[in-house]
Amino acid sequence: MRILSNSDIEQILTLEDCMQALEIAYREAALGKAANRPRNHTMFPIEDAHHPGFHFRFKSQEGGNLSSGVWALRITSDMAGVETLANGVKRRRLIPAAPGNRFVGLITLYSLETLEPLAVMHDSYIQKLRVGATSAMAIRELSNSEAKVAGLFGSGWQAEAHLQYLLMVRPQIEEVRVYSPTPAHRKTFAKEWSDKLGKRGKRIVAVEHPRDAVKGCRIVTCATAAMEPCFDGNWLEPGTHVTGITSPDRTSPRRELDDATFDRADVLVALSKEQVEYDNQFDIMGPVKRGVKRWEEIGELGDLLIGRFPGRKRREQITVFANNTGMGIQFAAVGARVLALADAKRLGREVPTEWFLEETSP
Repeated sequence: MRILSNSDIEQILTLEDCMQALEIAYREAALGKAANRPRNHTMFPIEDAHHPGFHFRFKSQEGGNLSSGVWALRITSDMAGVETLANGVKRRRLIPAAPGNRFVGLITLYSLETLEPLAVMHDSYIQKLRVGATSAMAIRELSNSEAKVAGLFGSGWQAEAHLQYLLMVRPQIEEVRVYSPTPAHRKTFAKEWSDKLGKRGKRIVAVEHPRDAVKGCRIVTCATAAMEPCFDGNWLEPGTHVTGITSPDRTSPRRELDDATFDRADVLVALSKEQVEYDNQFDIMGPVKRGVKRWEEIGELGDLLIGRFPGRKRREQITVFANNTGMGIQFAAVGARVLALADAKRLGREVPTEWFLEETSP
């Protein structure tokens, strides 16, 4: 069995590899060739001694798809809570409470044929790429291809991945306007990425107000840990595509997109409608509850990819993609790709698989 760290994975997993593996998995899921259990969060009343209000949370998701040949179980053992920034904005935060000021997030892969565990790997680098790649697929399928200016909410690690993937699927973008609630963070982010992308003719600009990352932007992406909506959906102009990666779960009612954004969507697609129901994600369900849409009018990304659900039909339509959950099939598909690449380069550490096999069944 192979054990892989984030640094191992970062050496071999490209943006293209991640996106290709995920697209195959989403298509297979839509065709009945994959299985997935909804993501689950369990809170426990153990409070961190140094961070009042932060409690133990165990998160898990699992799934597999035929072409990967594996079943994946992804878990995180967290101290989770909400912090208030200097300007009063609240955001979700995880505390590095493990020894050495570290986090615990692991993916275990099991063979669908021999049953044996094949690998244990860190989850955070895969996590970063799999969210950005999923958003990018929806941008590719739903946004107007002639868009030149985009807005980006967030200036952290997810914003980095989303910026890279945005420019991969929409290379004609000339300017990205970045807003986050901490001025120093958004300015640092904009400068760093302007320096990296300037030779490609890309302008990454920090803006002073959320409206500036919406007005005049034909693609608007939220990649944050926000607790409240990032912008007023009434600001959206005809022809805009919007992505959000934060929706309510069973531990928090946090969201990035407001009711106006969902109600104005001419095309609304979620990653997983099963998760919408499981977590009672009232942001995505809102248009249905308010009588603006029927449940059947909300699509899933997999159905969009195989042509079962219609995408944008007219330039002036507003389209919304809710990247509303992590899925076990994502970690199966990308994890299997990582394992194959690591095997070829003999990266990571190997331990005897027999340590994890037993002679009797309970």
